[in-house]
Amino acid sequence: MERHDAVILAAGQSHRLGRIKQNLTIGGETLLVRTRRLVAATRPKKLVVVLGAFADTLAPQLPSGDVVVNTRWASGMASSLRLAADALEGRDLPVLVTVVDQPALSQAHLDALLAAYDGECDVVSAYGPTRGVPVVLRPATMRRASTLEGDRGFRELWRTESVRDVRDVRDDGLALDLDTDDDVQAAIRGHLLDPAPAFR
Repeated sequence: MERHDAVILAAGQSHRLGRIKQNLTIGGETLLVRTRRLVAATRPKKLVVVLGAFADTLAPQLPSGDVVVNTRWASGMASSLRLAADALEGRDLPVLVTVVDQPALSQAHLDALLAAYDGECDVVSAYGPTRGVPVVLRPATMRRASTLEGDRGFRELWRTESVRDVRDVRDDGLALDLDTDDDVQAAIRGHLLDPAPAFR
């Protein structure tokens, strides 16, 4: 596909989990660093990592030029999407957007999303009955982030737009995200997280 930019959303507090999910590890590598590595391997022209609740703790894991800090992280994901859109203002490339709490995320899936993008529609991940991240967004869709509020993300948009506006790439493993300790234990049983994840 044509060149692209990339955004990693990692600003959340992990309130329900009770620990910093970005610091859970796979093979000794934190989820934050692993996600950044996988995304960087797609060779984006510009990579933006949005941090928030634990920015001081997490930022040292990343190249300083990648980091944007969302001081309004408590208002929901929409504020991080708006901040990312601001960081990419004036650019006209498709944008790969992902999060850090999907332990089954793979390089192959990111490559498949990018390969499916032809500029005609957004490309989204499908798992179970759900559409969600990671996604590849048209520049026009990314600019619409300024209209989002609270915890409403692009998933709300995909529920209402016609199927012609969205193309799915399926990976059912992505249905597991790490919101609760039960999710973490399921990931450990599935060998998707280290048996003794870091409590940081």
